[in-house]
Amino acid sequence: MKSVIITGTSKGIGLETALAFARAGYKVFATMRNPDKAADFKQTIRDEGLAVVISAMDVDDDESVTNGIGGIIRENGPVDVLVNNAGIEYHGSIEEVPLADFKAIMETNYFGAVRCIKAVLPQMRGCRNGCIINVTSIAGKIANTPLGPYSASKFALEAVSEALAQEVKPFNIRVAIVEPGIIDTKMARDITTGGKSIYPQVNRFGGIFEASLKTPTPPALVAEKILEIADGGTWQLRHPVGPDALPTLGWRVKMNDEEWVNFHAASDAEWYKAVGLDFKADVAK
Repeated sequence: MKSVIITGTSKGIGLETALAFARAGYKVFATMRNPDKAADFKQTIRDEGLAVVISAMDVDDDESVTNGIGGIIRENGPVDVLVNNAGIEYHGSIEEVPLADFKAIMETNYFGAVRCIKAVLPQMRGCRNGCIINVTSIAGKIANTPLGPYSASKFALEAVSEALAQEVKPFNIRVAIVEPGIIDTKMARDITTGGKSIYPQVNRFGGIFEASLKTPTPPALVAEKILEIADGGTWQLRHPVGPDALPTLGWRVKMNDEEWVNFHAASDAEWYKAVGLDFKADVAK
């Protein structure tokens, strides 16, 4: 039986990914900070008789990751797949987001993934086999306010994933980056909420999320792609997921850097009109 370690499985994409792998016959090690909050998940495991082991692991903590992943490998043998999904999100203007929030989001989204990678690599390298899947976002390719802090962490994870892929391919270890668009998660819905800011872009960008979530894309779609990557043997590095992922990436590509900055620095009236035409939707809040 193949095995997989998945981080951040208490809800959303992580939870659906754990269920998808378990239903496909994997032994799943589902990690999260607080397993006490996973009552519904545990009930599903019991109801379906799934091979899922839930354990506490805080990706922000060196010792927790070393002991958590090390214990899984010692007690159960080699791990075939690692899915780095754990993530947090803070949004707002660069000026207004506290520095502590910048540090926290990098600690979880970037350093957390690096910790887990370093914990599994010696075993995968020794076996000359493995697959590491890092969940980033289209925000790991496109920077927009109010997602500056979040994008910075995902840009960083994309960069280290690309470097890692080069290092470990000779050892038959595959690396993949999954880039979801706007998915129906609590994180996405939090971005739609309004707030006070001296920067108009912070509030108006939430309109794009609200428009997308009127026809929501479920987290299970991302889970299916992650399982497909693990099972399919692909060496493709980047995998945009969701109906708006490729169109949004294309939106950025059609402008040079200066045009992109000017576009998002425009007045509310100009910006809402242009985005409405691009996305064929009313995004005005």
